Formats: sequence, C-alpha cells, structure tokens
Amino acid sequence: MATAVAEKAKEKAKTTTKLKPLGARVVIKPLQREEMTKSGIVLPDTAKEKPQEGIIVAVGPGGLDKNGNKVEMVLKVGDKVLYQKYAGTEFKIDDEEHLVMHQDDVLALVEG
Repeated sequence: MATAVAEKAKEKAKTTTKLKPLGARVVIKPLQREEMTKSGIVLPDTAKEKPQEGIIVAVGPGGLDKNGNKVEMVLKVGDKVLYQKYAGTEFKIDDEEHLVMHQDDVLALVEG
C-alpha cells in the first residue's frame, strides 16, 4: 500500500509543482504513515509519529557553501527520501502538507 501511495505522489510531483526553491533547497511532500499496526491496532492521530519519508516535488538550482564553493544538487524531482525528524519548514499548498529544507537535511535516498 505504501508503494502505491509513493507512486501516486511521484506522478503528482511531476505535474503540479508551483514552487521553485532557492539555493540548495528542496520541496518535499511527506508520505503518510500507516494508520494501523501490523497486529491490526488502529492508531489515533495523537499516537502517530511525524513522517520522515517523502517525495521530492521541486529542487533548487544549487548554491554556495560556507567557503564559497558551488554546491551541486544531488536530489531530483520524484526521488523518495528519508529526512531528519524536525528538519525543514512546514507549509500547506492547496490543502496539502509540504516541507522546504536544505539538501543537507536529507539523510538518504530510498531505492526500490
């Protein structure tokens, strides 16, 4: 089920991006966590953890680091990623949650 949600988010990311982040930042659409545990217990909203997995919906052009060296963008639109728990700035566009964060706050690409 999570794979179907990820595929749907990837397709939507490719078609409806209204933002162009600046510098070495990315816009991420967080993926929703499962609402039921493996044993069948339904989790209330207050018990759910903040998602740390999402789909890149927009990437910036890159920027400069502290020493003035050019920072290349490693991430691209449609990548499924893991990011730090409290990283980025949350906001809503068209009633959907998004995060803007620096590329360095992304921990890993999820493959497969």
